[in-house]
Amino acid sequence: MHADVVIVGAGHAGAQCAIALRQHGFAGSIAMIGRENEPPYERPPLSKEYFAREKTFDRLYIRPPHFWGEKAIELVLGTSVMAVDPAAKALTLSGGKRCTYGQLVWATGGDARMLSCPGSGLSGVHGVRTREDCDRLMGEIDGGAKHIVVIGGGYIGLEAAAVLTKLGCKVTLLEALPRVLARVAGTELSAFYEAEHRAHGVDLRTGVAVEGLVGEGRVSGVQLADGSVIPADAVIVGIGIVPAVGPLLLAGAATGNGVDVDEFCRTSLPDIYAVGDCAAFACGWADHAIMRVESVQNANDQASCVARAICGEAQPYRAFPWFWSNQYDLRLQTAGLSVGYDATVLRGDVAARSFSVIYLKGGKMIAIDAVNMVRDYVQGRKLIEAGVSPDPARLADADAPLKELMPA
Repeated sequence: MHADVVIVGAGHAGAQCAIALRQHGFAGSIAMIGRENEPPYERPPLSKEYFAREKTFDRLYIRPPHFWGEKAIELVLGTSVMAVDPAAKALTLSGGKRCTYGQLVWATGGDARMLSCPGSGLSGVHGVRTREDCDRLMGEIDGGAKHIVVIGGGYIGLEAAAVLTKLGCKVTLLEALPRVLARVAGTELSAFYEAEHRAHGVDLRTGVAVEGLVGEGRVSGVQLADGSVIPADAVIVGIGIVPAVGPLLLAGAATGNGVDVDEFCRTSLPDIYAVGDCAAFACGWADHAIMRVESVQNANDQASCVARAICGEAQPYRAFPWFWSNQYDLRLQTAGLSVGYDATVLRGDVAARSFSVIYLKGGKMIAIDAVNMVRDYVQGRKLIEAGVSPDPARLADADAPLKELMPA
């Protein structure tokens, strides 16, 4: 098997790279290798609309299944890459098959980080990363699992807890740090979401350590460091991902956290790019800190960057970061990155469940979290992109549109 461009990974980044190549006029052969048996599909709805039974799986496809054949993009599904030989420009695939390439795009994302404590191998312990993960958990809930323990107070854990309560489950959420969303948001947003989840019946506990899982063959409880045990019919682990870059690192790719890429998303290996959740780059929106950005926006924009480079239209990756999260009837929209912020400004009415948290660094506006505040999100994004240093008192005036702070 040979293709002019081989894309390893059939998620958002891999799919967007293949689509963008055709959009930019690339006429060579393209093959996309994916570990799952499904054509490329959207991941965020797995822990939201799909899990809540609000969307059927066929509505999650990034493109209709027939699209890929019509665009002469070969899908090699249910297949893993076991080894990369940069000198020979060759891949060893599961089953012993060999694939050669002209240029390689690594878009594998990551695997759900699972627990390493006693009992972590018991059945009934789930990540939430793939359709198979969600289907297995949904099957257990349909089969009578009602008391669910969610480990991890990041967005995945909080979104899962919100859906589970809607399904009538009794939910306990455990976070080891003193507050939820501690790595990505300020105290105002953390406190708000903690209160919201508790108001919806979630037994949310922060600053707690998991000692292990208990059960005979199947999990029946979560043991905490203080010796207490929380009953559990099932456990969801939402503590981040492990970048799926093993074969690249064994081939000699530079790494720190994931695989390192330059401003054009090129790895240190010849003719090999990396994009999406697994790629670490110097982010211009975070003072050029080397980081991975786990978002659909980053995956899509990096993929488009690589497609342009392959088509001879190379442009440095400079895309603006944005995110979203749906929990209950709350729509959180985030623009920018709050890394290293030294001050926050609160706009709006937290009690009315419509407000924004603005993050400043050295007086400069670097990020905004907008809860049910679309106007603030849209206008705040423009202020961040413009690099403004607004008066905090004016920022706090929710009656004054943020656009009024834009320099002439």
